[in-house]
Amino acid sequence: MIEISHLRKEYDGVVPLEDVNAVIHDGDIISVIGPSGSGKSTLLRCINMLEKPTSGQVLINGVDVTQAGCDLGKVRQKTGMVFQDFKLFGHLRVIENVMLAQVDLLGLSRQEAYDKGMVYLKTVGLSEKAMNYPEELSGGQKQRAAIARTLAMEPDTILLDEPTSALDPNMVGEVQAVIRKLAKMGKTMIIVTHEMNFARAICNRVFYIDEGGIYEEGSPEQIFGHPLKEKTRRFIHRLKVLELRIRHKDYDFPAAQAEIISYSEKNQIPRRMDTHLQLAFEELVQQLLIPSLEDPDILVTIEYSEEREKAIFTVLYGGEKVDITAGADELAITVLKGVAESIEYSYHPEEDLANKVVMSFT
Repeated sequence: MIEISHLRKEYDGVVPLEDVNAVIHDGDIISVIGPSGSGKSTLLRCINMLEKPTSGQVLINGVDVTQAGCDLGKVRQKTGMVFQDFKLFGHLRVIENVMLAQVDLLGLSRQEAYDKGMVYLKTVGLSEKAMNYPEELSGGQKQRAAIARTLAMEPDTILLDEPTSALDPNMVGEVQAVIRKLAKMGKTMIIVTHEMNFARAICNRVFYIDEGGIYEEGSPEQIFGHPLKEKTRRFIHRLKVLELRIRHKDYDFPAAQAEIISYSEKNQIPRRMDTHLQLAFEELVQQLLIPSLEDPDILVTIEYSEEREKAIFTVLYGGEKVDITAGADELAITVLKGVAESIEYSYHPEEDLANKVVMSFT
């Protein structure tokens, strides 16, 4: 069991992890997902003390590995690490790479290390490559050799840091197949990955890392199917988001339109949809809302899903219930209905911005 309590890691001017708390049980397979730079790899490196936490505790089977005097050699034997860049020794054959730590750290004889190494090379499908050098292997084979090296140390937990990110797409499957095999063997694994379908298929728990900690955690069904928090939802569905806040009538309309254009270009939104989004902003916000609200407070959110090629244009505004889509400006309403797939109005009196208009574009 691994218990993480109030873990914090900071560098000069950067705090990737502010307050991480988690319990990893024996047999858990945890996928760690989140945006780049959110601290996913840092979390793994803190667990096996490749990075020393700034504060907090990491207990492995009841032993606080962050305490001075802890035998880090033993810690790392029990928490094997598989790196994204393999870290094989180029001057050693594959079997020698697998044998090395067994001899140096476990005190096994070379014959014992060889025998065990061959067992684990067979496990990952590389026994016929035992006498090759790393340069003679493909990227997928190198990663499988690195996994065999880790398995040979018989760790309680395996930490995998983006194990397929350095591979060509046609090599990803062979490494994922080995990891699935380990999962069936009951190995405890914590896997940092950007492969969402793989994460969903293999794990029993998911950690979504953001805002310096575990922003949301749950089963694969919950996180990938019904995330509870907004940032998780946006990440899972690969939503590209633009937010514009308008608080007065004389806001800079051209600058707001320019932001929409820039957002569309950056996210490769089809030109037709970009034009429709600009029209929606001009007609709904500039022509309908701004003239009708005495003291405007408007939040415009555009979410574009590249996997569905669909955009959701949401406008929230304060005040009493005012269905702006049923107003007197028939021309503006006609334009909106002509470009949007759907338009829906709702009122939520418990919210500060109680009026809500949602339009979808495909």
